[in-house]
Amino acid sequence: MKVEIKELKPKKGVIKIQDTHPYFVNSIRRIMISELPKLAVEDVVIYDNTSALFDEIISHRLGLVPIPTDLGLLTFRDECVCKGKGCPNCTVRYTLSKEGEGTVYSGDLQSAEKSWSIGEDKIPIVKLAGEQRLILEVEAVLGRPKDHSKWQSVISPSYRMDVKIEFDKENLHKVKDFLSKIPRDLVSIKSNELELKDPAKRAVLESYIDKFKVDFIKITKDPNNYTFSFETDGSLKSKDALLESAKILQSKYSELNKKLKEIKL
Repeated sequence: MKVEIKELKPKKGVIKIQDTHPYFVNSIRRIMISELPKLAVEDVVIYDNTSALFDEIISHRLGLVPIPTDLGLLTFRDECVCKGKGCPNCTVRYTLSKEGEGTVYSGDLQSAEKSWSIGEDKIPIVKLAGEQRLILEVEAVLGRPKDHSKWQSVISPSYRMDVKIEFDKENLHKVKDFLSKIPRDLVSIKSNELELKDPAKRAVLESYIDKFKVDFIKITKDPNNYTFSFETDGSLKSKDALLESAKILQSKYSELNKKLKEIKL
């Protein structure tokens, strides 16, 4: 198997995975949407709320705020040495206190350590009017997406088979005529192949092929080569999300292998 990084921004990743099978690529996708842990608000103590929203609505919105997560520093609360009491090893605490007309944003959550400061700080929580106020304290803990969607850090992980778009050279004039009828920035000609300028727009090309009833261009899917893409909500960097997902998948394969060896035939 060969892996090539095509794009790796803080909140977006695109990789090519070659010489593999769909079940393996899908396993990474499933890990990202169900097993990859992150921080999220779990407990909310509201000391004063005179805003127009109920406590429950504000608590729900706080739970969906992306919180920067360092998986190397934290452990799950139920696995911590504090036995679930909540210590710096498993719990990150924030306070919020705001009064007067204006909008309460996610950035108003204040932590004792700057390293836990909210990155997505312009997410609106509630609008205050006049002398209304909101005073609260929250605790954020690690969790997995399969337990609640608030712990899902990766957004829409997806993969697609790589394709070859070929034609016979004797039909070159027909291909050029076809390309003159579709957007210029969609594909380019290279030898006897068409190359998508943006692989994600394959469906657009296929729609034009169907529209003009083109039978001289052949699209062939490669079941062993894939392009995998994903985005994060900012709580985890794309590189960390990818590496941690790979570690989780590896540990599951190791556990399965161990269980299989215990089976007596």
